[in-house]
Amino acid sequence: MPTKTTDGKAGAKKAAAAGSKPNALQKPLQPSKELAAIVGSNPLPRGEVVSKMWEYIKKNNLQNPENKREIIADDKLQPIFGKPKVTMFEMNKHLAQHLK
Repeated sequence: MPTKTTDGKAGAKKAAAAGSKPNALQKPLQPSKELAAIVGSNPLPRGEVVSKMWEYIKKNNLQNPENKREIIADDKLQPIFGKPKVTMFEMNKHLAQHLK
């Protein structure tokens, strides 16, 4: 059975993409002062902000034990979320409002 060979174009595209500007998840964004209280004040990529948020949530035991998809806002999260609890799916929507 013949094997599929590549002509090198796909590899060249990947190499060119690696040198191009970062995608939306890799672009460093400046957190608001409310968000900076949790993730720090330096610009961070969106993915790193989400990771730091989860570190904070787990460290402070802020997941609802009965529904792990729910995050209970403490004094630092309340200004970011704007309400006492959000789902993990809503969290990114709220974070987007605090990143420029």
